[in-house]
Amino acid sequence: MAWGRTTLSLTVAAAVFLRWMPHHGWFAATLVAASVMTSAAINLTRKRRFHRAINGINDEAMTPDVRSIAALAASVVVLASLGIFTVLLIPVAQ
Repeated sequence: MAWGRTTLSLTVAAAVFLRWMPHHGWFAATLVAASVMTSAAINLTRKRRFHRAINGINDEAMTPDVRSIAALAASVVVLASLGIFTVLLIPVAQ
């Protein structure tokens, strides 16, 4: 369920970034694309993680999926950095 909430949060972030487009121009589209691509990647790998969790519970030997968590953390850091860059350094279109 946490991955589903993360997907929803990234989709909402993409909608917020869409609202930035009239003010910050085309660069906001890169934020939308990055959010949507991250959300899609999470959704595409959902089934693999689900079956891995089921097998881990059945075998009573579940380990965290460090690679997925690290990739998501890196994506969030990149999105946050680009968002800060957009707000502080991209001039507002008139």
